[in-house]
This record gives sequence, C-alpha cells and structure tokens, in this order.
Amino acid sequence: MPHIIVEYSANLEDAVDIAALVGEIHQAAISTGELPPAGTRTRAARRDIYAIADQHPDNVFLNIKLMIGEGRDVETRHKAGAKIFDAASDYLDKESPGLPLALSLNIWEINKETSFKKNNLHEIIAARTEGTAE
Repeated sequence: MPHIIVEYSANLEDAVDIAALVGEIHQAAISTGELPPAGTRTRAARRDIYAIADQHPDNVFLNIKLMIGEGRDVETRHKAGAKIFDAASDYLDKESPGLPLALSLNIWEINKETSFKKNNLHEIIAARTEGTAE
C-alpha cells in the first residue's frame, strides 16, 4: 500500500526525464524489500506555480512523499527512505549535475483505522509470475 508522490517544479522537466526519474524511484522503493511490489504506486505531480529560494528561474525542487502503513520501526523506515532518496539524488546528479536543486523526502505513516483499500494486484501478479494469467 505504499504510495510515493514525486512532486516537482515544472522547470525540472527542462533538465531531466521525469518518467525515467519516477521509474528509478519506484525501482529503488521495491528494491528495499520493505515495500511490497503489488502495493507500491509511484506517481509524479508537476507544480506550475512555485517560488524556490531566491526565486531565480533556474532553481528547481523535487519533494518525495512516501506514505506507508503503520508498523515499521524507525530504522526500517530510515533505510527505505535513504535508499529512495539516494536513488533520486544519484539520478539527478548524473542527468543534470550542478542543477540548483532543493531535494527532500518525507515519510508519512497511514493509520490503518482510517485507511480504506481494494487491491487485487497481489493475486494478478502471482498469476503472471506463474504464467497462469490471461
């Protein structure tokens, strides 16, 4: 049930491939071993209106919001967050070194008593893996 929202300033599209960045973040999240692939959803949210630092037009921001269910200890959350953060940071450094960038990641725990879900992806992915899916 992890949700990852990659919020970014519109001008970041001039510097990097956002779809590729989202893919890197998604793969990093799954590779932690702490976030179930069938429940992980990663998406981008472009922001057209923003003010960053001194408002220089070259400044960009990227904020990663990782929302996960309760129950993981601080060390586990920290390891997962660091792996995702490092993947985003490495991608940005490689694709656009020297970019005036504000990069952040925050982890939010979702309370199970007030979270409602419907998800058949676990079964479908298992069937695909076994070769029994249509």
